[in-house]
Amino acid sequence: MSDGGPNVPVSKSPLWRFSVKFYAVPGVAQACIELQDRAKVDVNILFFLLWNATQGRRYSKADVAEVERRIGAWRDMAVVPIRMVRRALKAPPAAISADAAEGFRTRIKAVELEAERLQQEALFELAQSSRLGQPATSPAQAARVSIDCYQALLGPFPAGPLDAVLSAFANFKTPATDSGG
Repeated sequence: MSDGGPNVPVSKSPLWRFSVKFYAVPGVAQACIELQDRAKVDVNILFFLLWNATQGRRYSKADVAEVERRIGAWRDMAVVPIRMVRRALKAPPAAISADAAEGFRTRIKAVELEAERLQQEALFELAQSSRLGQPATSPAQAARVSIDCYQALLGPFPAGPLDAVLSAFANFKTPATDSGG
């Protein structure tokens, strides 16, 4: 994800619009990076679960495992390697000037965001075409259940970053026009 600046790809997907807005909430980006780096959380799947919670859907452990099964290959083949290149370019080899490396890194970041957008487009289509997810009593309940099921697959998430994301979600207002499902 990004800071929501001008380089963020445009999409008609309500999931992508939700993700860009939610990622821009103070504290969310840093919490997501910590969840990603410390617990191997796929932030796109995390946002998919949260967006579905706004739609009144919660995901079981089996549902989350199916989402992971369907989307993991793209993340592992495209998103993660591109992210690794972008991060490595923060400290380029001496043979390449810092300015040249930063310009290249900026272009790599745009490609990474496009890979993430494509992943989210696939996730949105999955939400529209599958029978995954069950009705929930509230968005907060759906978010908690779905994320607990995600943790059951990956292992425990660091409490601080997870609490920051859930707190931001509890206070996040989604426009009615961003439902899409």
